[in-house]
Amino acid sequence: MLNEFKEFAMKGSMLDMAVGIIIGAAFATVIGSLVADVLMPPIGLALGGVDFANFFAVLSQGSPAGPYATVEAAHEAGAVTLNWGMFVNHIITFVIVAFSVFLVIRNVNRAKKKEEEAPAEPPKQEVLLGEIRDLLKTRS
Repeated sequence: MLNEFKEFAMKGSMLDMAVGIIIGAAFATVIGSLVADVLMPPIGLALGGVDFANFFAVLSQGSPAGPYATVEAAHEAGAVTLNWGMFVNHIITFVIVAFSVFLVIRNVNRAKKKEEEAPAEPPKQEVLLGEIRDLLKTRS
């Protein structure tokens, strides 16, 4: 069983998948920063200076009791919160990542389709046989 696992783990597709996961995680981090640090501040400013990261509902008060200005303040007080603003940020991040992956897959599929549509050159034997046939037709 150990040898089977070693053979499975060392296959090229497993290594490709590992590289893809690592790059995907790094890409998700970059997109997360894009949403949190670049996209959401202007959107929040346009909506009256709100910070989506601090939209939350208190489910259970902490000590001292709220209202709390930020999620961090609520957590420091021991309050239980429902952080729906962070959820919105994560939804936006997901949509951007999903759309980016869609674009990559779409372009890969188009490239594969073009390769499949390109007519393959006939083998040299067929070309020579065609030339011989044509020569025989002209002699007749």
